[in-house]
Amino acid sequence: MNRLKELRLERGYTQIKMQLLTGIDQSDYSKIENGRRYFTFEQCKRIALALDTSMDYLAGLTDQKHPYPRSRHDK
Repeated sequence: MNRLKELRLERGYTQIKMQLLTGIDQSDYSKIENGRRYFTFEQCKRIALALDTSMDYLAGLTDQKHPYPRSRHDK
């Protein structure tokens, strides 16, 4: 989950800010970020939107940080 923490810090966000952006409780977010808990599909989607990246990047499937073009209903 190093990518998750790196992106959060690059954007200057705290874990509390991530809670506000994603609706994921800060303690749960901390566990996800530290690898003590896996995120659900929905949580991954919310985190990707909040950090302006792709779910593939968060999952380690690509090294491209920038998100794919989004469909209108995901904005």
